[in-house]
Amino acid sequence: MAYQTFSIIIPVKPGGNVRALQALGRVDYPTEAFEVLVAEGRCPSLQRNLAAGEAKGEYLYFLDDDSLVAPDFLRRAAACYESGGIVAVGGPSLTPDSDSPLQQAFGMALASPFGGGAVRNRYRRSGVRRKTGDHELILCNLSISASVFRDAGGFDRRLYPNEENELLVRLGRQGLQLCHDPDLAVVRSQRPGLRAFSRQLFGYGRGRAQQILLGGGCGLANFVPSVFLLYLLALPLLDKPVYYLPLLCYLGMSLLFALSAGVRGGKTAPVLILPVVFPVLHLCYGAGVIWGLITFGVAKRMPPQGEVTVKRVKGFGESGCL
Repeated sequence: MAYQTFSIIIPVKPGGNVRALQALGRVDYPTEAFEVLVAEGRCPSLQRNLAAGEAKGEYLYFLDDDSLVAPDFLRRAAACYESGGIVAVGGPSLTPDSDSPLQQAFGMALASPFGGGAVRNRYRRSGVRRKTGDHELILCNLSISASVFRDAGGFDRRLYPNEENELLVRLGRQGLQLCHDPDLAVVRSQRPGLRAFSRQLFGYGRGRAQQILLGGGCGLANFVPSVFLLYLLALPLLDKPVYYLPLLCYLGMSLLFALSAGVRGGKTAPVLILPVVFPVLHLCYGAGVIWGLITFGVAKRMPPQGEVTVKRVKGFGESGCL
């Protein structure tokens, strides 16, 4: 029986710990049908592109250095491609139960309609396998046809993050089909503290703004957090009580969605933190979008390439990934 072949690509900072290899050592897939490449460097888009250039598999599978996969993840991905017409397959990134209550709150906020909005399915297991768009796919758990990836020129290395969204939007415009499988999940811990989470969301907002300005798709919902931030900054200058009504509505929705998340998840401690996490998420994302728009001229310049080292830690037919 002929199996589809995969090249698993993991970018990491120089000397970084690649926790993903631990789970890859337990993959239930023929050893002759997948390889693992680790790309060290400081420009993730470039690292992934260079590793893809050395990959020998029919499909590229991009993971982050802390993406913990299930043993059957390659079989699930292969099954999606067997349905025909699919060029990219991915699934969600789930928060482990071992994370702290604060980290659990981060994950719950991202998976909430109020926090994550249209992209919430990147952070939760929901529904059935389906055709989708870039809003449900995330680069820490994404596979793509190697030939399609190379024909498209790979990731735009001017973007980080959001490089996968820009590429997937391009593929969608060509009529190519993408697939989301909610059971094709990886497990990744959330950021360890509020400061790191704030930086993460600021980066997401900046990346989205630069993606939009580089022609990678636009939606009005992307600008709502920025409008809310500007509203809060202007609020001290507004002297009528009616102007505080949107803020009161926002606070009420924060409490409502926190309670809803608690009912669904059955976790008390993270729910108590959620009313604080929601505004941090929205305001940092909104600030990132504004900053991305301001710095668009810088974003259009190619970043320094730096040195990238691609290591094949497991070749086709070799056992183990450590």
